[in-house]
Amino acid sequence: MSDTGSPSSEPYFRLHVFCCTNVRPAGHPRGSCKARGSEPLRNYLKARAKELGVDRVRINASGCLDRCELGPTMVVYPEGVWYHYSSMEDAEEILQEHIIRGRIVERLRLRVDQTELDEIG
Repeated sequence: MSDTGSPSSEPYFRLHVFCCTNVRPAGHPRGSCKARGSEPLRNYLKARAKELGVDRVRINASGCLDRCELGPTMVVYPEGVWYHYSSMEDAEEILQEHIIRGRIVERLRLRVDQTELDEIG
């Protein structure tokens, strides 16, 4: 419902970004996004979006997204686009291109059937 009492067809957030920050015990065979640096990357992305005044986008820390071997990972909804990102530059590119301009960053995009990182550009 909108504040006028009538239903709104527009969602509260235009995009919802989930950044995995899950941690597993040291030496776990699947690894974890947090051990690969996801937490500072997510914090950068959130702070930078706020700095740029990006509105109607929610950037959340997430528990395990179950693509641990490809981490750090994020998923952007409503499109359901998955990314591997490992640097502030990658996070900035996703922010500028996908979140702000609506263009998928193909070089960082994870395919549905992808199981190894060596397939990322």
